[in-house]
Amino acid sequence: MQAVILAGGRGRRLAPFTAAFPKPLVPVGDRAVLEVLIRRLVAAGVMEIVLSVDHLAELIMAYVEGHPGLRSLATYRFVRDERPGGTAGPLKRIVGLGQTFLVANGDLLTELDLTALVAHHHAQKAALTVAVHRKPVKLSLGVLDIDAAGNITRYTEKPEFQYDVSMGVYVYDARALGFISEAEYLDFPDLVARLLAAGETVAAFRTDAYWLDIGNPEDYARAQEDAAAGRGPAAVQEQR
Repeated sequence: MQAVILAGGRGRRLAPFTAAFPKPLVPVGDRAVLEVLIRRLVAAGVMEIVLSVDHLAELIMAYVEGHPGLRSLATYRFVRDERPGGTAGPLKRIVGLGQTFLVANGDLLTELDLTALVAHHHAQKAALTVAVHRKPVKLSLGVLDIDAAGNITRYTEKPEFQYDVSMGVYVYDARALGFISEAEYLDFPDLVARLLAAGETVAAFRTDAYWLDIGNPEDYARAQEDAAAGRGPAAVQEQR
């Protein structure tokens, strides 16, 4: 199994910390987020990891190639577009991807069962499968229901909504790459729209596994708290 890690983002939500430090290398506990992710991929049977890099790419490359605990775990390749390609476009330019491969954002922590994710992808015969998490979103305002006459019929203080959200982990079938042009800029939502318009299956793999988006300052703070308390994938690895 191959995996592509999208590690080229600038991490603007974590600025100014990421101005001189790539987002995948931010620490959680005593390990970088990227290291935690790589170890999860290898544990699921991934033998080759392609890192799509851009912002501060040299630091990411030096970290992986110089890390004694990572060098022997997998075969690594680094690819860098000459111009920004979006979150899906660069995949078209990566040579040697197999019939089925994983793609993951480089700024997440998760205990997602990757083996089950791939199995679900094959069972659905999907062109693309998205790992999905149910996320509560609380609105910090009072919400009004107003009728046609302009009168308030209900007032709800700070309601909470539930949404199915992408975890930033995907399984691609090679045929999905046929919907990306060689040199275009293409973001992931636009690729999904193309696949759906063509009648392709885009499957959802729902999970309640531990998951945090480290690019989000609130999630990053929680990840640090969880690691210190012995929770989450970073904490588990610290105990090994």
